[in-house]
This record gives sequence, C-alpha cells and structure tokens, in this order.
Amino acid sequence: QVQLVESGGGLVQAGDSLRLSCAASGRTFSRYIMAWFRQAPGKERKFVANINWSGDNSYYVDSVKGRFTISRDNAKNTVYLQMNSLKPEDTAVYYCAAATVGGSYDNWGQGTQVTVSS
Repeated sequence: QVQLVESGGGLVQAGDSLRLSCAASGRTFSRYIMAWFRQAPGKERKFVANINWSGDNSYYVDSVKGRFTISRDNAKNTVYLQMNSLKPEDTAVYYCAAATVGGSYDNWGQGTQVTVSS
C-alpha cells in the first residue's frame, strides 16, 4: 500500500497553466505505475494519463495530448501533472492513483480541485 496526497489545484483562467503534485509515502514508490484521473461534476471518474516506473513511458487520453505532461521523481516519491493551455472542460477534481504492474489502481489520493474559468 502507498498513501497519496495531491496538491496544486486552484482556480485559473482559460489558457493558463497549473502543475499538480502527488506525494507518495512508502519506500516502494518506484515499483508503481502512477496515474492521474479526473472527475467532473456529475460525471464518472476518467483516466487522464499514466507513467511507468522509470518515467520513460507515458500515455495520455486524447483530449489532453500536447497540453498535459506527466512526470515523476522517484527520489522524491512524487508524480506531477503539468497542465498547459487549460480549458473550461478541464474543470474537475484530479486524483492521483497508483498500481503495481499487472494490477489495478487501488491506491488513491483525496483529490485536488481544478477550476478553469472562460
């Protein structure tokens, strides 16, 4: 198990940038695939991006490709989501999640709110 704490959310205008951080506890952080999900009001939680243990392979949902970048620093037990050119439709609670290789995302943070005004 790993405990996750997100930070960095806030209220911004369309076109602005934000960087979310997710700090993980435990010594085995580097073993986990890390991901970001988001949940807009009244909608289901959806996948945004993930990154492998070494940080050299990542995957994004089409709607954020070219605007968002996921990265990780295993020395700091932290994963980041750099969000550029934000749009109102990016408004959501953003969650950090962790999964072991071949496993499911069963470690979740409490979420951080991102609100993008038009």
